[in-house]
Amino acid sequence: MNRFAAPFPKARAAALVLGALTLVGTLSACAPLVIGGAVGTALVATDRRTSGAQLEDQGIELRATNRMREQLGERGNVSVTSYNRQVLLTGEVPTEAAKAAAEQTVASVDNVRSVVNELAVLGVSSLTQRSSDTLITGRVKAAMIEARDLAGNAVKVVTTRGTVYLMGRVTAREADRATDIARNTSGVQRVVRVFEIITDEELARILPQPAPVKDATPAR
Repeated sequence: MNRFAAPFPKARAAALVLGALTLVGTLSACAPLVIGGAVGTALVATDRRTSGAQLEDQGIELRATNRMREQLGERGNVSVTSYNRQVLLTGEVPTEAAKAAAEQTVASVDNVRSVVNELAVLGVSSLTQRSSDTLITGRVKAAMIEARDLAGNAVKVVTTRGTVYLMGRVTAREADRATDIARNTSGVQRVVRVFEIITDEELARILPQPAPVKDATPAR
């Protein structure tokens, strides 16, 4: 990183987030099984999870997605998103039995703490629907980045058929603020909170502490 670079405007950052998410949606829209959380690796240093938890989440997503592919093949569209070992399942499966089996399969993956099963018993969503969901995710993330009273990178956003799922380790105030932003974003039909609520004291312990200011007074 160029330490002499000019400050990065929030509006430009928001535009880049929207563009990146659109590109990712274009590249992955044809895949029936996708892994959540691929965007945002540059923000890993400010992630509220421990580095170990971040690695565990990546491993959970990979293992769970592979098992879903073996179990469903082309008969479903399952997105696996893990945050602090809590797994969110979104997408479509052909039957109620397949939905229950998917949850049991993912719950048996190593290190999974809990599963939130939001799979719908429907036909696989269209390319148009998935592209629309990607754009909605981009709009929500951009709005959070532009908000001055919310750390936008603290919230993971997943969108399926117009429903926005919010994940992250946040305070009650942050949860309410993120929810309000999502609800007022164009295209959002419903907001589901999958937050892990922490106290202000816990947040203070998680956030990096500022470096101590050195005394610049010349020695006599």
